[in-house]
Amino acid sequence: MTARNPFPTVDVIVETPQGVVLVRRRNPPPGWALPGGFVERGERVEDAAVREVREETGLDVELTLLFGVYSDPSRDPRFHTMSVVYVGRASGTPQGGDDASEARAFPPHDLPGPIAFDHASILDDYRRWRETGALPRPAPTRPDPA
Repeated sequence: MTARNPFPTVDVIVETPQGVVLVRRRNPPPGWALPGGFVERGERVEDAAVREVREETGLDVELTLLFGVYSDPSRDPRFHTMSVVYVGRASGTPQGGDDASEARAFPPHDLPGPIAFDHASILDDYRRWRETGALPRPAPTRPDPA
């Protein structure tokens, strides 16, 4: 039997004095995205988050908050993924690396486009959290159409 589970991924909202760090994707789907990627076999998600930020931006991030889990089956056009999203702090100048052609910090109210995956929604939740202190709520469960 072939497993057809979602692929586990991580994304990090990296806060710097200049703003939130985004990476321009080198591979499809195109656009800007939060630093992140796939959790490797035998790796803890928090270790994957720190590794992915370092690979894609050159920054050493300190994770400060488990922000949420995003798992809409349509969040990644390639296949079903579920992402554990963290907020973290870093300093320094981000530089694109690995599968990121560019990395830059942007003010949260002035982001570039297009934003890949469901990262625009995650960043909307982040802005709302920064304004109100309310963490995102899980999406309501929908009945299974089976």
